Amino acid sequence: MAASTSARAASPTPPSPRPIRRLQESVINRIAAGEIIHRPASALKELIENSLDAGATSIKVTIKEGGLKLLQIQDNGCGIRKEDLPILAERFTTSKLSTFSDLSRLTTYGFRGEALASISYVSNLTVVTKTKADTCAWKACYADGALVPIKAGASPDPKPCAGNDGTTITVENLFYNTPTRLSSLRGSSEEYARILDVVTRYAIHNPHVSFTCKKSGSPSPDVSTPSSSTTVQAIRLLYGQSVAKELLHVSVSSSDKGKATATAVHDNASDDDDDTGDESWSAEAHFTNANYQAKKMTLLLFINHRLVESSRIKRALEAVYNGVLAKGVSPFIYLSLQIDPRSVDVNVHPTKKEVHFLNEDAIIERIADTVQEALIGQSQSRVFEYQTLSTGGIAEPTSQKSKGKRKAQPDEDHTGDVADGNAEAQDGTSEGSQPGPAASQPAKRKVYSQHKVRTSLKDRTLDSMFPITHPSQRTGSGDGGSGPGTPGTPSTLRDKEIKESQCYLRSVKDLRSAVLKSRHHQLSEILAKHTFVGVVDTARCLSLVQHGTRLYLLNHGALAAELFYQLGLRQFGDLPRIRLDPPPELRTLVALAVAAEEGIEKSGLSKDSLADRIANILTARRDMLQEYFSLGISPDGHVETLPMLLRDYTPNLDKLPLFLMRLGPQVDWTEEQACFDTFLRELAYFYVPEPLLPEAEAGTTGETGQGEDEDARKATLWQIQHVLFPAMARYLVPPKSLLERDVVQVADLPDLYRVFERC
Repeated sequence: MAASTSARAASPTPPSPRPIRRLQESVINRIAAGEIIHRPASALKELIENSLDAGATSIKVTIKEGGLKLLQIQDNGCGIRKEDLPILAERFTTSKLSTFSDLSRLTTYGFRGEALASISYVSNLTVVTKTKADTCAWKACYADGALVPIKAGASPDPKPCAGNDGTTITVENLFYNTPTRLSSLRGSSEEYARILDVVTRYAIHNPHVSFTCKKSGSPSPDVSTPSSSTTVQAIRLLYGQSVAKELLHVSVSSSDKGKATATAVHDNASDDDDDTGDESWSAEAHFTNANYQAKKMTLLLFINHRLVESSRIKRALEAVYNGVLAKGVSPFIYLSLQIDPRSVDVNVHPTKKEVHFLNEDAIIERIADTVQEALIGQSQSRVFEYQTLSTGGIAEPTSQKSKGKRKAQPDEDHTGDVADGNAEAQDGTSEGSQPGPAASQPAKRKVYSQHKVRTSLKDRTLDSMFPITHPSQRTGSGDGGSGPGTPGTPSTLRDKEIKESQCYLRSVKDLRSAVLKSRHHQLSEILAKHTFVGVVDTARCLSLVQHGTRLYLLNHGALAAELFYQLGLRQFGDLPRIRLDPPPELRTLVALAVAAEEGIEKSGLSKDSLADRIANILTARRDMLQEYFSLGISPDGHVETLPMLLRDYTPNLDKLPLFLMRLGPQVDWTEEQACFDTFLRELAYFYVPEPLLPEAEAGTTGETGQGEDEDARKATLWQIQHVLFPAMARYLVPPKSLLERDVVQVADLPDLYRVFERC
């Protein structure tokens, strides 16, 4: 009994409660900064929104080591007043609202005033700003939300400096004082990719703003968009032609419900209550149709111009596409939703990436139904142009067992895929009866119908012997060793080889070796041994070709751009010439293209001064352009000759003003290899057989114009089939990147037979 009593006395006493302490202000602010600034991309998002709130029309972003060493954003907005700089980086200092009720009328991106404060607690922050009323710019440095001296021992007050109108914010050494957060980031490459994604999304939603994003020290930007653009043009520029050409567009709003709802809203409009705001919304969407297929869904969602995420909207749109796309295939969707600010709660997430709004289910259902109706309406039928091909020989089996037999046939087509039309009877019914070396061979195995190839590269249609001249080329002529080289002469691609010029420039050798390194052998085999089927869509640059028993849909515009780039590189310094007679004036051509461009005034230059600047750039370098690219410009500023990249192919001269104008801003004149590369790319785009205007605009011309448009269309189709594709088969070294968007297999004969057998 005594032992048990002593054991109970020795039991430990329960711990006393810990005291509650008030955290230091620096600890509080650093914790809050970690909630808002997750990574460099989230810091950039906050800064971009501040620039847009300031009314900027040009935003330039410079990055070093994924934004960890340097993240700089420069805009031309309204700037910051000098009187506001001392409290700029303090928490909860903002110009967007003053009372809590202002949240219900909020139309700006930011409102809490925590972004710059949070950034200053985890980095070295520098701000250079100038308003239009200031005579100079002001520079201020911040740390832990307060002004700090620019140099040791100096005053922390803002210092005057040189600068342009707007604000430049520089963030250096991000997360230098939070090593755990710094070590959790995966790497500079992935962080830079996230930054590019943020810039791309805001550039698409704000096509009226010019966005530029590049690495520090890089001569060319990775993202660059012009101002005064459109959403579709921005998507085409940033996501590629393969996305833009498949886009559908719909608009839906609360006013589409019917007259009764519209009348009720109008009757209650004067009551100034929340019921009207709840019903006021509109949505605009650009999304791909069933022809576009990607492995991962791309959803760009903006609610009241704010980049947000919504799992409910994403699931609803995925459900719409589940009945349209195959499993494992995803679409591209851009959705902009405008809702009355009184119906939206933006203060639900530290980084404002989520919002809540009234009638969410009904609005999402309306949007999903509208998208589904557009997809169903577009998918009811598809139109393809086709060309009837002559029936050629019958293909030999392509298995490894038949290699020995194929070598013994001297009359076989040089492609190795199609047997001679006289080698055996059609459909394989008279095997063993043909004369020649094949008669001494053992009886051939029967070739089943699903493995027969009934086309041959030896076949030639009658229309290939009668070239069709483009209206803009009827007065052109060639010289400089290229012979008569006009579109009116028969094709001589098989007669004269385009030889590679001798060049000892290191930059050209590097560009040529890069082309060879990027070669994709399977795609090279397809293009070298293809049979042309027909052009599907001239405006979208789509064509069908056959290789063996498979049918491929190609973007011949992308393939042509790569072909002409390689041909220009192949003949560098020894390009034939197309002589222009009479030679047009360079300044006049550039002025025509500049006059057609929109938004030139916002660049700060007049159209005349911009045309003069581009003309002066080209005239000052006319000796180099003549020697390397055969682009002849006379001393008095006339365009005398153009480079000829391919015999019997003359580019659409209607695109000449645009080509000359783009040489000014799009060519990097500061570095040799970049200059050659960008010039040849622009020259290749000039040669691509695509319409200068969309079909909707081209169709508004008169009867004479329609006749010329039809002649131009026929000439383009003839050149694509009889000049462009034979040149691709002979000279193109296709890179692997073409397989991602521009080459798609649409049918395989054995697979089709299996489908019909099941039926």
